[in-house]
Parts: sequence; structure tokens; C-alpha cells
Amino acid sequence: MADLRDIKVLVFDQYGTIVDMQRGLTEFVTPFLARKGWAGKPGSFVTWWRRTHFENSMIDALIDRGHTPYRTIGERAVAYVMDRCGIAHTAAEVHDLVAAIERLKPFPDVVRALEKLRAHRYRLAILSNGDPDMLAAAAPHIGFAFDHVISVATAGYFKPHFSTYAKAAEIVGEGRPRILFVANHAFDCIGAKASGMRTAFIDRRNRPFGETPHWPDLIVSDFAQLAAVLAP
Repeated sequence: MADLRDIKVLVFDQYGTIVDMQRGLTEFVTPFLARKGWAGKPGSFVTWWRRTHFENSMIDALIDRGHTPYRTIGERAVAYVMDRCGIAHTAAEVHDLVAAIERLKPFPDVVRALEKLRAHRYRLAILSNGDPDMLAAAAPHIGFAFDHVISVATAGYFKPHFSTYAKAAEIVGEGRPRILFVANHAFDCIGAKASGMRTAFIDRRNRPFGETPHWPDLIVSDFAQLAAVLAP
């Protein structure tokens, strides 16, 4: 673990880090897929959906022809996966599946850890690929008031584009070396570290981080351990 005593602000990814995206969406799509008569595994459907969304958001950032809203990318991804699975669907059904992201609950250890971190005088923020209206709708379901909730739409690119982390640092008003970016995704930690932030990887799935020159400063199993390290 690196020396993190100079950290003033913690910035969190939301989807998959604060909220349990895989489990929450699997629970939501299970009755929908049953009504459609699809015999596959709901968890696999969600994994395909998320992977397709990730790929399309990376393409959107790389081609650099204007930022496409997260919701639009999500609806394209869901429609594509349903087409691949042979599931008949309407535009309204696709919209409703993506809208479920706004109602996802946090992992059980998250809010208590955030409260402990705030009591230790850290400022706490979110930097998410989600659209501003989606993040606003999600806030009551998370149940914690962050100091800043930042959408990458303000930078015009999806993470891990450099501009997203630079814009977040500008908004929170702190130098990047004094910001700890926290994510459950290696790509997000790599992007933040490459931008000059410090990083913490939440390794809930017990997976290797992978070879990279942008190694995280801290690796913990969950938010409880994060709070124990940063706010002893």
C-alpha cells in the first residue's frame, strides 16, 4: 500500500462500484426474460449487455465525434443483445430495462463505509459514465449525499478518457495527486492513475488486476476494508 496520508478527496465510480449492477440488473431482467420465454441464464444476458455497452462507449470516445448519452448507448446495447438472443422487443421495453439502472441499490457495505470516511473529513464525490439525469434519479436509491456527483457528459467523453478525470479534479477543486479514485474496474483505475490521480481498486471478485504501468495505490476486497485503511 502506498502512503495515502495526503489524500483529501475520494472520487468513486458509481456503476459496479457504489451500486451492485450485475446482481441488481439480473434480478430485474429475470421475470422479463421468463415472460419472453427465453431459456438462457439471466446473469449471462446482463453480462452480455454490460460488455456490449462498454465496447460501444469506448468506440464513442475513440471516434471523438461528439458524446453520445449513456442512456442511448445502453438502449443500443440492450436491443443488440436481444436481437442476438432472438427475443422480440419493443422500444419501450428496451427503455424500461435501461431505466432500471437508476433504481439499483448500493452494495451492503457502502453507505456505512462512506459515513466513516466522511467523519474522517474526506470529501466524497462520484464520477460516473451515467447521464446527469440518471445520476440524479439514482441518488435516493443510494441513500448517501455526496459532495459532488459528476457525469462524464461535462467532459464530453466516457471514462477512461483523460478529460473525464481532469474535469472531475477541476470540479472538486483539488490537485489530482491528492485525489484517490476508487473503482471496481481495472480500466477505470488505470485511466485515473494515468491522469495523475491516486487509485484504489475494489477487488470484490478476487481477480488479478493485470500487468500495467498504472498499478493501483491500494487494493481492498470491499468498502469496509477501504474505510478501515483510510479512516482507522
